[in-house]
Amino acid sequence: MPRLGCIGALQFLTRIPIRVRAAPDLAASVPWFPVVGAAIGAVVGSVMVGLYQLVPATVAASIAVTVGVMLTGAFHEDGLADTADAMGGWTPEDRREILKDSRHGSYGVAAMVGSILVRVLCVGSLGPAAAFGGLVAAHALGRGAAVAVMGVAPPIPTEGLGADYARALSTRRAAIGVIAALTLGTLAVGWWVVPLALAVAIGASIVAMIASRTFGGVSGDILGAVEQVGECLVLIVVSGLALRHSIWWAR
Repeated sequence: MPRLGCIGALQFLTRIPIRVRAAPDLAASVPWFPVVGAAIGAVVGSVMVGLYQLVPATVAASIAVTVGVMLTGAFHEDGLADTADAMGGWTPEDRREILKDSRHGSYGVAAMVGSILVRVLCVGSLGPAAAFGGLVAAHALGRGAAVAVMGVAPPIPTEGLGADYARALSTRRAAIGVIAALTLGTLAVGWWVVPLALAVAIGASIVAMIASRTFGGVSGDILGAVEQVGECLVLIVVSGLALRHSIWWAR
C-alpha cells in the first residue's frame, strides 16, 4: 500500500510515464505529495547546482525552474492561473464556471508569469547550497500546505479531481502529509524551517479564506494556487535568510 500511494502521487504530480495495473487509492497517495515534492525540488536544485559554475546564477535559476515546470507539466502553475482568472467573476457560481475553462486570461497569465519570475529571482540570488536546500523545502512545504488545506477546507460543491481528493482525505492522512512536509523541510534547511513553515501557513490560510468566501470551498485549481503561493513564499524567505546565515549542512 505505501508503494501504491507513492506511485499514485508520482502519477498525479508529475509527467513521468508510470503504468500500474490498478488505479491508486486517492486518499492513500495524498500523504506522499510532500515526498514527491521534495524529490522534484531535489531535481530542480541539482540542475541549479550543476549549472552554477558554468553560467550566471540567474541563467542557471531560469533553467532549473523551467525544468521543474516541465517535470510537473505546469500542473500547479495552471491552477494558480485558473484561480486568478476566476477571481474576476461576480458570483461564486460565475467563478466556479470560470475555473472549468481551460483557457487563460490576462489575470491568469500575469499570475503565472509573476510566480515564475519570483522563483527565478529568488533562486538566482542564492548560492548552490542554499538554492538546493531552499528548493527542496519549497516544493515539500508548498505541497504540504496544499495537503493541509485539503484536509480542513470544504471542497467546492462541484465535481472535480481536486474535490474528489478532498472528500476522500481523512484528517489523519492529512496530518501525516503535513508532518512529512515539515520533516523533509527540516532535513533540507534546518532551523530555517520555522520561519518558512510560518510563512507558508499564513499564505495557505489567506488563500483558503479567500477561496471559501469567493468560491464556496476549494478545488484542485485552488490547491494549485496554495502550492504556488507557498513555494514562492518559501523561496522569498530563504533569499532573506541566506543574506545573514549559512544553511546548516554547508557550514
